[in-house]
Amino acid sequence: MADDNFETGDLFQDPEGFYPEEKPATFAEHHMLSGQTVRVRLVGSHPLYANLLWNAGRTSSHYIEKHTSTLIRDKDVLEIGAAAGVPSIVSAIQGARTVVMTDYPDPDLVTNMQHNADLSAALIPAGPAGQKRLYVEGYKWGSTVEPLLAHLPAPGPAAGFDVLIMADVVYSHREHGNLVKTMQQTLKKEAAAVALVIFTPYEPWLLPQTERFFPLAEAGGFTVTKIFEKMMDDVLFENDPGDEKLRRTVFGYELRWAPEKLGESA
Repeated sequence: MADDNFETGDLFQDPEGFYPEEKPATFAEHHMLSGQTVRVRLVGSHPLYANLLWNAGRTSSHYIEKHTSTLIRDKDVLEIGAAAGVPSIVSAIQGARTVVMTDYPDPDLVTNMQHNADLSAALIPAGPAGQKRLYVEGYKWGSTVEPLLAHLPAPGPAAGFDVLIMADVVYSHREHGNLVKTMQQTLKKEAAAVALVIFTPYEPWLLPQTERFFPLAEAGGFTVTKIFEKMMDDVLFENDPGDEKLRRTVFGYELRWAPEKLGESA
């Protein structure tokens, strides 16, 4: 007869120290040109590098602030690959009508984005009739966009965002096709609608692969215009190899619908 009281002892117990200790969350501050400070929590450690406040995110936020009157105020904004979400938060502070902050639908990422949205709530003015401005969603690039469009004031098949913020996402080379697909499905079919693609080549030898995103976007119906290069004071990763000048440079591009695409139904 089998022994129903078979004892395994510590056979299946992991020895102490078998798994590395989970790093605690840290905090970072982004100083707006207005003098306001946006404080965000960073995930302690994460395979998608959500534990960093990237140069492109800071630069995007300053660009948004400088161009608020024409780019952001009373507009609908979607951030793709938000991580800590500083550009989304700054857009909401600057009076965007609707902001949807998104990143990969990982519980740690989504929870942290919501934490940062809540942390900055006092800085964000209430919308008309007290409406909420800032929303958080987990989103996998290339997947259905209905949950994102549902936050728009007038959702529907022709709905879209006035501005897409895409900071430091194009280095995910295998995801270029999904990024273009997401742009096609979320950017409003209007001449003024724009996707901001802002990035730093942290691995300069991969820059040619990163830049393949732009002809792919053109083939997908968009025009590409370079709008700035900004040299940062310091590199983000001090001990990394490669051209230091490139690793300190933030590149900014505007992508808009090609004129021939504007006549097509949304």
